[in-house]
Amino acid sequence: MQFPPGMVAVAVLCGLVAAAATALSAAGALRRAGPHRQAYALLAAASGVALVTLLVGVAVALSVAGHAGQAPDRRMGWAGVVSIGTAVSGLVFSAGLLRLPGVAATAAATARLALDGLVVATALWFVGWVIFSEPTRLLGDATPVACVPILLATVSAALTAGLALIVAFRAPPPRGRAARLGAGATAVTCGGLGIATGLCQAGPGMALVGAGVLAAGLVAAASAARRPDAADRPAPDLIRRDGAYAFVPMFAMAASAMYHLLQDGRFDALGIVAGSVEGFALVTRQYLTLHDVRGYARRLAEREAHFRELAHTDQLTALANRRGLLQALHRCAEAGAPCVLLGLDLDGFKHVNDMRGHDVGDAVLAEVGERLRANLRPGDVAARLGGDEFAVLMHGQPADADRVAERLLGVLGRAYDQPEGPVFLSVSIGVAGWTGEPDVELLLRHADLALRYAKQRGKNRIERYDAAYDQLLRRRTTVEHELRGAIERDELRLAFQPVASLPSVRPVGAEALLRWRHPVLGNVGPDEFIPLAEECGMIAKLGAWVLHQACHQLSRWLADGHDVWVSVNVSPRELHAPEYVVQVAEALRAHRVPPQRLVLEVTEHAVATDLDELIRRLTALRLTGVRIALDDFGAGYSSLGQLRRLPIDILKIDHGLVAEHEPVRPADGPAFAPMVDIVMRLGHQFGLEVIAEGVTTPTELAAVVAAGCRFGQGALFGWGVPAEHLEAMLEAATSPGARPAPAPAAAGPPASPPPRRLPTLPAPRPSRQGSAQVERGS
Repeated sequence: MQFPPGMVAVAVLCGLVAAAATALSAAGALRRAGPHRQAYALLAAASGVALVTLLVGVAVALSVAGHAGQAPDRRMGWAGVVSIGTAVSGLVFSAGLLRLPGVAATAAATARLALDGLVVATALWFVGWVIFSEPTRLLGDATPVACVPILLATVSAALTAGLALIVAFRAPPPRGRAARLGAGATAVTCGGLGIATGLCQAGPGMALVGAGVLAAGLVAAASAARRPDAADRPAPDLIRRDGAYAFVPMFAMAASAMYHLLQDGRFDALGIVAGSVEGFALVTRQYLTLHDVRGYARRLAEREAHFRELAHTDQLTALANRRGLLQALHRCAEAGAPCVLLGLDLDGFKHVNDMRGHDVGDAVLAEVGERLRANLRPGDVAARLGGDEFAVLMHGQPADADRVAERLLGVLGRAYDQPEGPVFLSVSIGVAGWTGEPDVELLLRHADLALRYAKQRGKNRIERYDAAYDQLLRRRTTVEHELRGAIERDELRLAFQPVASLPSVRPVGAEALLRWRHPVLGNVGPDEFIPLAEECGMIAKLGAWVLHQACHQLSRWLADGHDVWVSVNVSPRELHAPEYVVQVAEALRAHRVPPQRLVLEVTEHAVATDLDELIRRLTALRLTGVRIALDDFGAGYSSLGQLRRLPIDILKIDHGLVAEHEPVRPADGPAFAPMVDIVMRLGHQFGLEVIAEGVTTPTELAAVVAAGCRFGQGALFGWGVPAEHLEAMLEAATSPGARPAPAPAAAGPPASPPPRRLPTLPAPRPSRQGSAQVERGS
């Protein structure tokens, strides 16, 4: 047996190249790790099967070349073996391609890719069948029409080529590696087909050409498999627009069939089978697409329902949010059923966040949600509107709502157990129902008004909506709006209430009182617009205006020779402003007022906020030379310890202590007020001057004089009057014909000797800042 040397060299070279490529594929698969290792293992296994097929086919081809008379049956048998090896290799290559990273994310996507590959493969096989069969016979006499074993190899080559084409289009970019792997797998199956064809036709040259193509395909697949994987990216299983994958193959099959008929060709069983496979593959593919569309629509509906629920649910408490409450209100309004809305607001919740942290605050809010759910009837809707504000929509009559509101008031007022200690809160509740035709916005507004009224009336209570709330709100809104331009429109005035020296009742000072006369609203009382100014942030502007106007008037009186002082009320918000001390100093300098002639009055309410900060602010004010008076002393906040620490000069006794209903009537003298006597003694012991406020009757005047009080203020000495009226009183008191009023009979318990003072103006006491620091340090 003699082999042509050239053929042996080509065969050996193809075998060595194929073996090297197979080794590289195996090494690449061993280096891989993770979920993609299986794909490269399949590619390596397919390369191994292809290598065995190549070696067997080349050996048989060389044997055929050495024994020209070898029986055809034997060649056909070996051609069948090569075809089977080629088919196995192609199927394993196809499985590896489908397992590549990013090609198919799910089993459904893999099935769709396989069907797409089958559609393309059937079209390729059918077109090839038309070209190589009668009457076209593209290869002429070399066409292996009588070699049945290569049919399997042709099917394998068509399947591999079709799937490789689909994978190359469907792979995520960059698609170069998938395209090279597909081209390599296609070349391997086409090379196997060439080897089988050469064996069938007893043509070793065709077999060696097929071996070369197969070896080249293994090299291409090995080089592509050795490249490192790109960064893993999600490969979503999307339903893509893939009509072209069905349209183009069908067009190719139709054009081939028409050409075949025009050439007087006939369709045998193989052509009919190919057409049937194409049709069934397309129907199956469309069924899977319809199934995927339905699944996608179902998932979309589930996600829409989930997002709709999220859009109507508060994430922290799992209650309905404002949108969910509005939806429930609209349903109730459409049904025309009676319903009642409860607005709830937690009292003091801000302090929980400030003192205990937002984590504790969130835990408390979640517990509030649990308590609301546990104490409502079926069908009622609880909602969190934001922050610490909640609402409950109840179906039924107002009487039922009152009982539920009472229960919620107690349930939500119980302690909230937390790891750092219990949290105690109260709740304010506003109740409102339909007042006529169902109106959602109106019901919300009424419930909010009732809630605000409950907060204003002391909190921890239930208030039912009343039509009067609308009037109060409109009045409040109008007053706040008009107040913002009152200074610019010159609607504010100062009235001065005299402070009289006792017992002569001669005016020696005055308290500046702010008055507002609006052209439409009329006289607006300070008890109405001052709290609004504090809430809306205008109190500093009003206070600065009052300070300058009072200093301006005081400078005119002093220039006219009147021995008088003026006191100005200071709100806690003004007092705690860092720039207030500078404003006072600038006002004194601008109007050339001696500092000791200005008295700043601080209410006891300011003492209840932050005593240490208050002491620092008052100390800084006293350094400018002004006097500090503690107004409304005895109203409830001040203690003896605080009185010792506060840097003040004057105590103003509250009217409630002056107007005692049961005065003490000693046997040897007139009646006197014991509380005034006690405050007088206390003030003198601390070195303070005392002014009795609210003196309205001669009996009260006699009582405060008997207690040793040297200054009084009240209706008995005059109401708040314009500056010119007070100036007339000062001139009348200092005129040559003026006579001091007789002193009322003053007898009673002996008083401590008062400190030395100027006859008309309380003198400043020495600063006790050092002693206060010692007391705080101890």
